[in-house]
Amino acid sequence: MLSNWSPREPSEFDRQIFELVVPAAHHLRKALKAIDWNGFEEQLACYYSPDRGRPAESPVQMLKLEYLRYHYNLSDRQVIDRGSTDIAFRYFLQVDVGGLLPDPSLLCRFRGRLGTKGFHKVFDQVVATARAEGLVKDRLRLKDASHVIADIAVPTTLALVAQARDKLLTAAHPFDPIRVDGERINIELLRDSSKDQQNEQRLLARVTHLREILLWIEELPAPEDASTSAQWQKFLDQRQLAHKILVDQENPKAGDKTRSTVDPEARRAKHGDWYDGYLLDILVDADSEIITQVNVLPANGDEGMDAVELIRQEEAAQGNDIESLSIDGMGFNGPLLRELEDPDGLAVNTFVPPQKDPANGLFVPDDFVEDVESGRVICPAGKKSRYRDRDSKNRATTHRFAHKDCQCCPLLSQCVEKLPKRFGRNVRKNDYAKEYRQLREKASTQAYASIRSEHPKVERKLCEVLNRHGGRRAHYRGTEKVLIQELMTCTATNIKRIVKLAFATNVAAAAT
Repeated sequence: MLSNWSPREPSEFDRQIFELVVPAAHHLRKALKAIDWNGFEEQLACYYSPDRGRPAESPVQMLKLEYLRYHYNLSDRQVIDRGSTDIAFRYFLQVDVGGLLPDPSLLCRFRGRLGTKGFHKVFDQVVATARAEGLVKDRLRLKDASHVIADIAVPTTLALVAQARDKLLTAAHPFDPIRVDGERINIELLRDSSKDQQNEQRLLARVTHLREILLWIEELPAPEDASTSAQWQKFLDQRQLAHKILVDQENPKAGDKTRSTVDPEARRAKHGDWYDGYLLDILVDADSEIITQVNVLPANGDEGMDAVELIRQEEAAQGNDIESLSIDGMGFNGPLLRELEDPDGLAVNTFVPPQKDPANGLFVPDDFVEDVESGRVICPAGKKSRYRDRDSKNRATTHRFAHKDCQCCPLLSQCVEKLPKRFGRNVRKNDYAKEYRQLREKASTQAYASIRSEHPKVERKLCEVLNRHGGRRAHYRGTEKVLIQELMTCTATNIKRIVKLAFATNVAAAAT
């Protein structure tokens, strides 16, 4: 139940202690003044019952404790322990010198109450505060992503299959305990019979056993309260995970493999080196260097297309209209460029380092004119292609000329270095050639050079979030929980920046 909590004015004794011990230039003094913390009270109230349960701790105080955790990179217990002895913490929390702080376990409950939606609202409100102060502009957003290492120990394939089997049987036990106990006896027999075999044979035996388990698992009837039963939902999740791991074993060269049963959403990708975990993707305002939007993807997520999601999230939350975007080479993506620059859609002027065309002096695809009626292309010598092949996956069409047309062409030396024996020139026309051509033209302008010179700001901001505030390693498991961590990490980083900009402005105003 949400109590009728309101901030209490400190006593004269407390005020004297705070004035003596907490310097005027202390960051927490500035953070308390720069952010309207009590303004979060109404926003957080919807996550509490108005009339059920015991009176809750102040949600604003809990949010402040979360902020302290991420600003100083502390655990739940560490932030409470430090708040018990650190006068600056007590001043920021507006707790009397002799007052008691909440139990550390309540911080976990607080995060569970808010979830990703609640923490996203907190993040957006901090950004809105910066906008209200005139700090955040809409001129330019800088986008970049970096890796977050998952909180897992990656098992061998043999151990992964065994873990999936054991978790599935544990989840199925409430619904068929006798059959599960029998399968556990089979596991012991299997372990004894295969202990002297090679790992490949042991793996095959365990995969086969898992398939056999799933045959009867699939036939378990759903309970009457299936839609609300936590046990049944956990069982369904474990069954789906077991199927996913079996599919991974059947398709060893396929991507998107499950790496751990502890964190099934973590994925493997390369960012400098191979890692298992997630991607932190952010937008940064180029003028204030404040993070304006945050997202977390699996490690193998589509970082380029996530730019569209980030921009839509910010514009929906802030009601603004972003003018330009700078993104790294991941943005050289036709569907992404078309969606971002669509004048009837987002209409964002996008700056991306283009991939260079091979500078061999030969005719390029743009030199071949498309004939809309026939669906063929016409070469600079006036010949029309004879064959075509559609590549739907890569959104391109390959046109091929007849060998005899190319062999006697007076422009052959300008078209190919060496003519194939059986076929003529191949021309690959990409569906997004127009977008790529416009991007290359844009890359030769002074505006492009100026915009790209600002891009390192987002790289430095990512380093600050990940390396100074504990964002590099996931403290939790699952995309949503990791997103909560990164939202609060970015919120703490933003507040630090807002404090710096706000008080720098005050100092400059006082000096004049």
